[in-house]
Parts: sequence; C-alpha cells; structure tokens
Amino acid sequence: VKGLLLKGLLWSIINNNMKLTFYGGAKMVTGANYLLETNDPSAGSGQATRILIDCGLNQGSGYCERLNFEPFPYDPKIIDAVLITHSHIDHIGRLPQLYKAGFRGKIYSTPPTKDFSEELLIDSEHLLNKEAEEKKLAPIYDLDDVNKTMELWQSVKYHQKFKIGPAQSGFEIEFYDAGHILGSSFISVRQLADGEGKRIIFSGDLGNVPAPLVKDTEIIDKADYVLIESAYGGRIHEDLETRKEILEDSIEETVKAEGVLMIPAFAMERTQELLYELNELVENGRIPKIPIFVDSPLAIKLTSVYKKYSQDSDYFDQEALSALRKGDAIFDFPGLKLTLTTEQSKEINEVLPPKIIIAGSGMSQGGRILHHEYRYLSDPKNMILFIGYQSQGSLGRRILDGAKIGRPFSVKIFDEEISVRCKVKAIGGYSAHADQPRLLNWLNPMRLTLKKVFIVQGEEDQMIPLAARIKDELAIETEMPSKGEEYVL
Repeated sequence: VKGLLLKGLLWSIINNNMKLTFYGGAKMVTGANYLLETNDPSAGSGQATRILIDCGLNQGSGYCERLNFEPFPYDPKIIDAVLITHSHIDHIGRLPQLYKAGFRGKIYSTPPTKDFSEELLIDSEHLLNKEAEEKKLAPIYDLDDVNKTMELWQSVKYHQKFKIGPAQSGFEIEFYDAGHILGSSFISVRQLADGEGKRIIFSGDLGNVPAPLVKDTEIIDKADYVLIESAYGGRIHEDLETRKEILEDSIEETVKAEGVLMIPAFAMERTQELLYELNELVENGRIPKIPIFVDSPLAIKLTSVYKKYSQDSDYFDQEALSALRKGDAIFDFPGLKLTLTTEQSKEINEVLPPKIIIAGSGMSQGGRILHHEYRYLSDPKNMILFIGYQSQGSLGRRILDGAKIGRPFSVKIFDEEISVRCKVKAIGGYSAHADQPRLLNWLNPMRLTLKKVFIVQGEEDQMIPLAARIKDELAIETEMPSKGEEYVL
C-alpha cells in the first residue's frame, strides 16, 4: 500500500511539472523557438501536451543562416500547437519548414500578426530559395508550404483565453499586448493540471514605449516563470523627442550637403514609424520638402495591412487614431514616393540629391538597400542612418563598427570592396525593443511571485548586465540558457 501511495505521489509530482527546452533565441537574438511540454507518457503520467512558442529564422552571421538548413531537434509531428508572439521573421520564419517536416497542429496569433506573417513568409521564401541555390542546398520550403501553413493558422484577440490539450495535462493560453509592433503579444501559458496551475510568461519582444502607432506594453503582476528578451538588456535608449531631433538633424545635414540619406529599415513597423514621424516633420515645416523614397515592395504591402487596422482601437494607440479620424493620411504626404517595381527603384538614381531613401533590409543583409549602399557609401556628402538593431555578423553591424575607427574603411557588397566614406549614424531610440529600464519595469510587478527569470533573445554582452540588475534590484534568480538546454519547472 505504501509503495502504491508513493508511486501515486510521484506521478502527482510529475503531473505538476512542465519541461521547457530552449531550441532557439538562447544566447543569440534571433531564431526564437521554445518547446513547452507536460506529462511525459513514458513516466506513466498520462497524455502529453507539447507546444512551441515561436519558430523563428536564424539571422545575421553565416553561422546563424546555416542553422536554418538543419533539421528540427524535435519531431514536428508530435507538436500540438504553435503560439506566435509577433510577425518578425526571426519569430515565424521556420513555420513553413515545420509544416514540411510534418507539423499539422494549430498556429495561434493575433489577427494583425497572421496578416503580416503571410506577406513576410512569402517574401522570405524567395530570399531563402535564392540563398539555398547559392549554397547548393535544397530549399527549406516552398510557396505551397507557406499556403498550407496559413491554413493551420487561427486568429485570437488579446485576452481571449483558450485551451490546448486535455483538462488534466493541457494549457490555458492568453495573449497580452507587448507594445512592440502592431499585433505583437507576450503570452501567458498556464498549466491546467493543478488547481491554479503554474504560469509561465513568454515575453516575445517587448516594446519601446511610448511609441508611435502601437499601444503601450501591458503589465501583469503574477507569474511563476518568465522568459524575457534582452536585445537591449544593457542599454538605455534616447527618448522620443531626442530620436526625432536626430532624424531631423540628419535630414537637414544631408540637405545642406546636397547628399543622399540612406536609411536601412525593416519593412515591418520601423518603416511605418518613420513615415508617421516624417509626415509630422513635413506637415509642420520642420524639414525641407525633398523626395522621400520607400524602396521596398514588402514595406508597401505591409503598410496596407496597417491601413486595414488603422481604425481598430485594440491595436492602434489613441494619438494615431485621433490623427486618422481628423483625416490625416499618416502614411502619405508631399514628397513621398513608393517604388514597387524594379524599374521604379532604378529610377531613383536619376533623381538628383538631396533625397532620402528608405529601403530594406534593416540590417543591410539583402534587399534593395544594398544597391543604394553600393552606389552611395563612398561619397562623403552622403549619410547612412541605422534605426534598428544590427546583429553581429550583419553588414549593418560591420558598417557601424567600422565607423568607430574614425577613418575610411571598406565593406564587401556584390563581391566588391566598397569604400565607406559617407557619414554613419545610428538612433537607438527607433528600436522597437524595450531597453534595460523598461525591461525591469515590466518585470517589477511580478517580482513577489516569480521563481525564476530566463534571459533570452540577446547577445551575452546585453544579457549579463540585465541578469545582474534583476538579481540585485528584484532579488529574482536568473538563468541564461544555452541552446538545447532543458529545465523542469
């Protein structure tokens, strides 16, 4: 009898545990991919429920990109569902690959995230196939895989609770507004097995608030475990006014020099934020009226999704809604030109400076910005302005690091060494990521219930100072997991 009672107690303990494994976003910014599972049948505890949180592409260095061509370290066929925090490609980019490998569960996100993701995955398929061809590798997925992936995708609104798995071994899910990009979420996962159930929060990417367009990051006050991003875990951003002043000064400096201002920008959110602020600067006469080109077909398509939700108070902040209701077309103003086709892009070269060119990709790893950098980096009259995170190994990071030398240097573009003689600037405040103070402020209300904080999605030089502040100021145990590392919660 004692033996049976002990066995029952052990099974009960197992039932109350979850296992969390870090398959991406571990000591690196990109490739977010976390497996949460409960009730391993081999331990005699009933039916298992397995969910992934995000399934992102690895971006940046050649090493990161090679990881995308490796098989998944788990069996996609046994995954019940995937929860998506937001539509950046380093959080969604391997979903069609997951489908191709046998995943047939459900994918859940907010409605804007689903709409954005479809456009981004189609665009990514083309780029990945080109990369595979260059590396003489098989493509990781095709357009049919993208379409089949979207058929599995379900939209859920913020605070619309739903369950995955059986009552005794499943999860209750709730999406909260992360304030990062339109439709972005941090996700609460509560274990159903034991009364209240352990609660784990996946931060996704948290917003740099206050920000144009999107609402502020929501706050919660109770959780057992948190995964928190750390892209800017050791930094403090400029405030909104400072970043707008740097943008304004950069434009005025380039106009005075009769040069070209290049802005490598992510098609998602960064471009739309820029348009919002440029609209304000133009309408208030704070910058001269010069040609401003958005040279990114993807950014143009994604801007149409913004317009679709532009009257929805669930996603847009009050300031943007007020401007729109007054008839201000915040994504259209004098001087703005959208270049959708290749021919239109080439015609930008025929327009005499001064001019502004906003083009992807945001880290200068591909896209039309490379053609403009190839043409304009060598001229001291010009300027390149980085407004987003530049990961290690990316061309954007090499240009930024090279500029610290204080003398001309060169970078390779299209297999040619291009001398960088233009001015190089960066605005950290345009990052859509929370900085260290905002990350700590988000964690603070949960400090009394948190057992552990896992620091993810950052480089170690950003993770270490954040971990130290969490331990010193909030007295919470922290972990910086390595890839493949697993924890029993």
